[in-house]
Amino acid sequence: MPHRDRIIIALDLPGVDAARRMVETLGDDGTFYKIGYELAFVGGLDLVRELSAAGKKVFIDLKLHDIPNTIEKGVGQIAGMGARYLTVHAYPQTLAAAAKGAAGSNLGVLGVSVMTSMDDSDLARAGYGMGVKDLVVRRARQTYEAGCAGLICSATDLENVREAVGHGLKLITPGIRPSGADVGDQKRIMTPGKAMALGADHLVIGRPITGVSDPRGALRSILDEVG
Repeated sequence: MPHRDRIIIALDLPGVDAARRMVETLGDDGTFYKIGYELAFVGGLDLVRELSAAGKKVFIDLKLHDIPNTIEKGVGQIAGMGARYLTVHAYPQTLAAAAKGAAGSNLGVLGVSVMTSMDDSDLARAGYGMGVKDLVVRRARQTYEAGCAGLICSATDLENVREAVGHGLKLITPGIRPSGADVGDQKRIMTPGKAMALGADHLVIGRPITGVSDPRGALRSILDEVG
């Protein structure tokens, strides 16, 4: 995997024009981009096609979850957009339907394990009978069994997930914060270098790159750290 492809830049920006400017600013140093809720609903899905046509890799982060028939058909439509990855919530029915919808395409389905803004107390309040560690491992195994491409998990869960599923899944890690960066709303975080050392395949990084005065310089510093 090319070195630069391991950093997925989250284009969590208010509009397509701002996203295009950020892509232009990052130039050849930015090769892989994430488009999520904030951008998707203001033209970001068309930007998926645009970036893909320009040779960039794109990760659509919509965390889909619905009845199996709806998921299968929706993912089948998304598969024609040129994206590399798509997220769905890691419930067994949803995972299986998404894998079926993506079959025969280049789209890899990623199961979302437990959001990095959540900890054990948040899960308890939501009614789960287990903590983050156990739930992430369960969802990793279910994602693997469904034939999906990978798992979204916190860097703090990487070792446990690798022990559970080996290298059968790509592990994509959000909640990455370089030393000294603002933590924001994240609870389970780690630096880029340490996350890579623990076995992450890709790091998803947004505000520490897109929210600073020198985005390209920030990205290059991160690339140097994980290199």
